[in-house]
Amino acid sequence: MSDFQTVRGFEDAWRPPVLPHRRTPRAILTPRESGTGGDIRARLARVAGRAPEVMVKVTGRTRDTGHLRAHLEYISRNGELELEDRDGTLITGRPAVRELAEDWSAIALADSRRRATTPFSLSVVLSMPADTDPATVRDAARAFAREVFAERFDYVFALHTDAQHPHVHLAIRALGDQGERLNPKKADLETWRQVFAQALRDRGVEAEATPRRARGVTRKAERTPLRKIRERHEAGRGEPARVRRAAYRDAAKAAFNGDTARTPWETRTLERQAKVRGLYLAQAQLLQRSTDPIDRALGSKVEAFVRSMPQPDSERLALARELRSANRALARDHHADGRDRSR
Repeated sequence: MSDFQTVRGFEDAWRPPVLPHRRTPRAILTPRESGTGGDIRARLARVAGRAPEVMVKVTGRTRDTGHLRAHLEYISRNGELELEDRDGTLITGRPAVRELAEDWSAIALADSRRRATTPFSLSVVLSMPADTDPATVRDAARAFAREVFAERFDYVFALHTDAQHPHVHLAIRALGDQGERLNPKKADLETWRQVFAQALRDRGVEAEATPRRARGVTRKAERTPLRKIRERHEAGRGEPARVRRAAYRDAAKAAFNGDTARTPWETRTLERQAKVRGLYLAQAQLLQRSTDPIDRALGSKVEAFVRSMPQPDSERLALARELRSANRALARDHHADGRDRSR
């Protein structure tokens, strides 16, 4: 086994950036640290080998009895799917699901500190790619929920296999056993991804949980509410979201008014990407100087990974390209119509 070494600051490539002027929130759970050379080497091999990235996403909150009951009925498919709680008890049938909703609601309403907007429950989805064994995803989700929530928060979960990706819906009661409230921050979600990925690896599934920037991805994924508004608009039902209209206005300035100067955000993104890619390449060079052929092979793999990373991009510039392309298509159609009329 080689004496694995890392360049100074290498693990910064995997740490999410700390936003300026913001207090770092206390994580609900501290992840198991993996600071040994062997752990870092194994993770580097997974990242360079593009191991599937886990998805852990907060999809919503319920704020009244009816909403909570509807959500539990949805994830249990009206009681046809089993819900499993933190004690391993299975809840089946619509009456049992409704009874659970009433119990959780009574606990929430009895809290003297609650306000009208205080959540009754938090909804989380855990997902993996389509070729992952659904039973393994369920078992890993069970282990994840037990490690993160079981000591303080009640929860139920159900496995769904009717979509392309096997995924687990997890409903967590927002009021804890000791009166604490569940209000996860960004740091918590990063930790939850790491815990879920480890649970999958413990069950023989290669999985990772790195920040987007560690994979060269600089554009944020579209938020679910905005995606639904966009899809309704594209189907001819409703107006586009205000934030989407504002994004297109900014993009139009870049597309047609020459406003292509980088924004401060875009500049910071480029700087972060340069640092991340520089750390990977420095680590690759260190590995390629190793006497161990396995390390040298990993170094070549890491270098190839960096070379294949996508170019840094932003929503503004991507939308600007989309607008210019649409404008050229319209110009071509107009020119073709003009030629047809002249014949």
